[in-house]
Order: sequence, then C-alpha cells, then structure tokens
Amino acid sequence: MKAAVVHGKGDIRVEEYPTPSAGPGEMVVKIKASGICATDIKTLLGQGLPKHLPTILGHEVVGEIHELGAGVTGFATGERVAVYPIAVCGECHFCKKGRHNLCESEFGLGHGIEGGFAEYVRLPKEIVKIGGVVKMPESLSFEKAVMAEPMSCGLAALRANRVEKGDTVLIVGAGPMGLIHLKWCKSVGARVIMADLLDRRLEVAKQMGADLCINSSTANLKDELKKATGGNGAEVVITSLGIPAVIEESLGLVRKGGTINIFGGPPAGQPITIDPRWLHYEEIVLTGSFAATPDDFRKTVEMIASGEIEVEDLISDRFSLDSMLDAVERAKNQEMVRGVVLFD
Repeated sequence: MKAAVVHGKGDIRVEEYPTPSAGPGEMVVKIKASGICATDIKTLLGQGLPKHLPTILGHEVVGEIHELGAGVTGFATGERVAVYPIAVCGECHFCKKGRHNLCESEFGLGHGIEGGFAEYVRLPKEIVKIGGVVKMPESLSFEKAVMAEPMSCGLAALRANRVEKGDTVLIVGAGPMGLIHLKWCKSVGARVIMADLLDRRLEVAKQMGADLCINSSTANLKDELKKATGGNGAEVVITSLGIPAVIEESLGLVRKGGTINIFGGPPAGQPITIDPRWLHYEEIVLTGSFAATPDDFRKTVEMIASGEIEVEDLISDRFSLDSMLDAVERAKNQEMVRGVVLFD
C-alpha cells in the first residue's frame, strides 16, 4: 500500500509500505479520510517521536471495513466506520471508571502502532473490543466524520471544565483546537472570548461565533479581559496551546472560583510556577484534559451526523496522500485551520 512514512525527525516520505492484515479480534479499514492534527506535526518535529522507526502517524481515521479477523462479529466488510484511536485494556482502575483515555496500558494509532496516513490501517483487538469502531450513517460524509476525534476531545474538555450557560470562557489560542472549544462552549450558551497573536485566526473565530476577539500581540490581554468582565476575569480559561510561559501568564486571567484547563500538550521538563495561596483562597480548579473516552467519541459521531454540531467550516484544506509533504508544511506554518487527507 501507499503510505506517508516517518523515518526520523522531519523526515516523512510517501512510499510503498506493507499492507496490514487482520489477526484474531482485529480488523483492517480501508481509509477514506485522515485528519491532520497538531500532535502529528509536533511528533514529526521531534517532540515524542516514536522509538521504533519507520512508522506511520495519523490518529483521526474514517473509512470502510476491508477485512475482519477471526472472532469479530457485528460488522461486515464495506461498512462505513469512524475509529476511536486509543487501544485500552478495559480492565485497569481508570477503564473501570469509564476514564479509558487514562488507561494504564494504552497505545494507539500513530502511538505505538501504525496510524492513518496510509491506504489501510489495522485496528487492534483492544479498539474493536471497547466499541471503538463506530458505524456511520450513509448521510454522514467521510469529511465531516473525520472531525469526530478532535471534536470528541473538545467535548471531554467541556465536561471537565463544567461550562454552563452564561459563563464567560476565555480561550487562549485560536488554532484548530481553540476553534473546537469555541464551538462546544457556544453550544451550551457560554460567552466566549478568543485570544491569539494572529488577526487572521481571530477573524475565523469571529466568523464562528466568538463574542470578543483580542489580539494579545497588540493589546494587554489581562486589561482587555477585565474591561469585558467588569474586572472579574473569566469563569473558565482554556489554554489551547502548549507553551509553558503562556500557560503561566494565563493563570491570572481566571476569576475567583473559576477553572483553568491546560489543554494544549506542553513539552516535557518545562515547569511553571503557581502560588498555592492563590489557588487555595480563591478556590481555583486547575485541571488538564487529554484525549477523550469511547463514549465521548460515539456521542460526537452522533451529534455530527444529526447536525447538532457543525464541523464543515473547520476544514480549510484538503490533500491527497501524494501531497502529504505540502500538508505538513502548511500545518507547520499555521497556514490552515484544519487539513484532511482524502483517499479514493
């Protein structure tokens, strides 16, 4: 099969790669669309590069069932499916509590096994067993369905942040995931303020319903937020980027009794400073949000299919596998909102 294969830091090549086959309890999916995530780009640039190379990245996958392994029931070849990309044990402390994204032995597509930037992908039995292969209605396009994985991460964050109608939410970073947070927060009736350094990103956020956009390269974000909130700050602050210095600066933007979510994955070994007295006396909830559960994923697929949440406006660029190198460059240079690789 043809695949975009990672050989090392900054080294991705479109080339022939062994076509996978399904073992017992597994399945192989013929990919119709794969989403390009910032995590893929960070990995390619060397942050968390897999130990075993060459390999294939890509964890946002939809397609058609190509092969069923022995013992797999309830599915048929040719069925259209969306794939939850994390293989979980289902038996550890976290899985039993429904927090599968924290599974003690998790691995997944593009993270331990070959991912979705290829014509075919093998799904391990752990993904199949946990209900991570979700059938799609014919009315749902592959383009829209491939947004289920990143959208489900936003839904998980919405739950963790306990966003309510009437809350003011500040989202720091108006990139693809920042826009996804915007959509979810608006869906529950929150007032959303977006902050970014790039006017073109803020313009997109405004078009998607942001109530206020602040360019923090030309304005003092804290001062502007105080003006917009009567001096209180935001009930919820989401740092949708992984820059420790920006995360630390964002701590002071939350109001008393509020929640701060460190959503963007920061690099290892770069701690931030927090005043424990402030955290204690102002009853600040400081949390993180990583990935999503299979239930989040299934619910998101249903909501996209029903039209409850709009995703098509998030897709700005479409690529073929042969143009994958161009896709990587555009993503690295922040020249697109969200890119999708489409297959015949």
